[in-house]
Amino acid sequence: MYIRDATYNDLPGVLDIERLSFAQPWSLASFRRELSLSFSRLILAVSDEGNDGGRIAGYLCRWLVAGESHILNIAAHPDFRRRGVGTALMAHAVAEAQTRKATLMILEVRRSNLEARSLYRKFGFEERRLRRNYYGPGEDALVMELLVD
Repeated sequence: MYIRDATYNDLPGVLDIERLSFAQPWSLASFRRELSLSFSRLILAVSDEGNDGGRIAGYLCRWLVAGESHILNIAAHPDFRRRGVGTALMAHAVAEAQTRKATLMILEVRRSNLEARSLYRKFGFEERRLRRNYYGPGEDALVMELLVD
């Protein structure tokens, strides 16, 4: 697997993963907008394995503004889950934040998403506060932060 920047041509594959991963998926227009913003970056984990070579396994979208990296969205295609896709994407994002001299990384995660919370904790993210109904009625978000070295 390797990591690379997304292009407009990749958006159908990204959108496919988005729709398979979230009950309220981002739109194509949302991803197009992210590609047009100078402070936004959409990266892909691309499979280099056999018949899956060149297939988008997952993606991560982040903003880097005023010394902070905000992870907006991360997902892996169901065919590639539990194969290190999220770990590879997060490792890349953390390394980029360090290289770009960010002091803080921040993200929101569904309170009920124990698997994602575990992944973020593996990188040193800590749960800082709760945003009630962030994802809709009864869908709270935890704000997680990482102080970047």
